[in-house]
Amino acid sequence: MQSGMSVLFSRTIRASVRSVATRGGSGRRRAAGALLALAIAPGLSGCIIGTERPELSLDMPVAYRAASKGDADAAVPMLDWWRGFRSGELTSLMDAAQLHNLDIAVAIAEIVQADAQVGVSGAPLLPQVTGAASAEQNHPSSLGTTGGGSSTFNTFSTSLTASYMLDFWGKNRATLYAAEENATASRYNREVVTLTTVVTVANTYFQILAAQDQVRVTRENLAAAERILGLIKNQFNAGTASQLDVSQQEALVATERAAIPPLEVTRDQNIAALALLVGKAPANFAVHGGSTSRIAVPRVTPGLPSELLYQRPDIRQAEAQLAASNFSVESARAAFFPQIQLTGQTGFQSTALASLFTPGAWFYTLTASLTQPIFDGFLLESQLKQAKGVQLQNLQAYRKAVLSAFADVEKALIALQKFTLQERLQSEVVAASQKAFDVAEKQLRGGTINLITVLQAQQTLFTAQNNLVQVRLSKLLAATSLFQALGGGWTPSGTLVSVASGDAPTAPVR
Repeated sequence: MQSGMSVLFSRTIRASVRSVATRGGSGRRRAAGALLALAIAPGLSGCIIGTERPELSLDMPVAYRAASKGDADAAVPMLDWWRGFRSGELTSLMDAAQLHNLDIAVAIAEIVQADAQVGVSGAPLLPQVTGAASAEQNHPSSLGTTGGGSSTFNTFSTSLTASYMLDFWGKNRATLYAAEENATASRYNREVVTLTTVVTVANTYFQILAAQDQVRVTRENLAAAERILGLIKNQFNAGTASQLDVSQQEALVATERAAIPPLEVTRDQNIAALALLVGKAPANFAVHGGSTSRIAVPRVTPGLPSELLYQRPDIRQAEAQLAASNFSVESARAAFFPQIQLTGQTGFQSTALASLFTPGAWFYTLTASLTQPIFDGFLLESQLKQAKGVQLQNLQAYRKAVLSAFADVEKALIALQKFTLQERLQSEVVAASQKAFDVAEKQLRGGTINLITVLQAQQTLFTAQNNLVQVRLSKLLAATSLFQALGGGWTPSGTLVSVASGDAPTAPVR
């Protein structure tokens, strides 16, 4: 391809030089040919695009170790996966966040900038055409002349200038492709920000529910401790309990009462954080909440690990950034080759406005120039090394993004499985502790139990109830982490990266 293009390029240059040297006859046809050469010049560019494709060398597992049997054929998460938790308030919060979250708005603004940069990078691939018109009046000085005065004359001119930097080595086109890949990366960044935002909304909402549960449990435990304190005081008045017994129970009551304000701080601060996520002022925002026990946990199945390569937006973003750096290397390498500039100008010039557009007033010029870097203080070499360094950085970032995705899914699967098991076991602990406390309270009323046993039963129940709330919160957070790890919540587009062949990632269809 390069040899054929070189012949065509040489012929174009030779014809342009001949048209400049030959000024007489058929001028209009030669000028039209010159402008035609400028018009077809973009077709002569970009002969070496697509040569920079590093090996990916990815370690691709065939299945997840922590996945259950049958999960390999499962579908990817739904677009509105949060509806599986069966909370109307959570769903409305998700909708508000996607509409009003400021981080998402910033990501959208970055897309606008990236698209504009594509236009800036693509401008050198098109001829630059400018027009000009002028009118000038000259009155030369009469000093030193032997005539009877000086005359005044006018000059009118109009011109059209076209120039084009012939992108024979593909430098400008590679720069354009790099800008397009960066614009694609900005779109995937928006999806990353959106997915992170909705997961944060879910996690913050669940933390509010857990804080409400803990406040509720602590108040119930406080009421139970005060009830026991009343029984002990009655026994103390009857002479069957000591002051030590009363003081110990008072300490437990005070401990439960003091535990409420920190829980309320956690609840209220998370409400304020949730207000920011949905783009509202905390003073104008309220959450009804409820209980973590009323939140359903949808069944999440991971599918095949290879699905993450097109399902997770952060991987697609790293893929586009790697592709952009590939084109940047090509652009930096092409800068070593000569730059060819074609310039053509045509217009009319006369001393009288009435005769401006007559055939005799027409003129044109056509110029071809070549610039070859000889010594630039190793600037071009350093720029190429820098581009290769960025390419290597993005390659390693892409590899890490893929491996991190596999690790994220594995960790989320393990957490969801184990916390689900722990919730069942902790519920049994709470049930047994509640039964022991009820028996202890009943025996205390009958005066047939040691007070130390009652204190132990109380503390065991209170701890078990708080632990159950924490386990339920951990299970909910593990579920949202799994949805995030699987890239749920957006519609992927484009083609899957060919990992088996070791090809470099290709840009998705835009």
